[in-house]
Amino acid sequence: MYAALVFMLVFTGGFAVMSIEVLAGRVLAPYFGGSIYVWGSVITIFMLALSIGYLLGGRLSLRAPSLGRFGAIFLVCAASVVPLLFAAEPFMEWVFVRVDDPRYGSLLASTALFFVPTLLMGIISPYAVRLLVQDAHTSGQTAGFLYFVSTAGSALGVLVTSFYFVLWWEVSQILLGLALALAACGAAAFGGRGLRSAA
Repeated sequence: MYAALVFMLVFTGGFAVMSIEVLAGRVLAPYFGGSIYVWGSVITIFMLALSIGYLLGGRLSLRAPSLGRFGAIFLVCAASVVPLLFAAEPFMEWVFVRVDDPRYGSLLASTALFFVPTLLMGIISPYAVRLLVQDAHTSGQTAGFLYFVSTAGSALGVLVTSFYFVLWWEVSQILLGLALALAACGAAAFGGRGLRSAA
């Protein structure tokens, strides 16, 4: 049960981060269009933020890792998504007025709006590896399966968001739903803290 919970949390984290990446393009489009420049900015910022998040997640996992702290990471991730509901449009207007070049305008907007939430969600997978690895002989297999689960969640997040969510709901509603899902993951992690000892 303990491992299944961690896998579920990692899957949801992977789903959320790529769903937000798809939505980033929708957020930027009214102001900067949907050109290669815009998507280049979005992908660059998400990849850079994830890489730093992976690094931080690995370092944080060395400091008494626990399911409770893992839950706290999800709650912080959820909180970091909420400002997008209120700040995205005013900030986009501010950037649009001041930056003429859509390349740099989209890059600035992507950095300001999405860098921190993406970095925080990058912490999830490496931290989860530390929670599940129990000996060096199985560490590679455990890490590989966790990243498989995370990437599968990411793929589903892209597909479901681009094929269905954007047709059913407004971007703000989807972001709110993702924030609530991340918060629910945090609550589930706190609620499952006794599973390892029980096992």
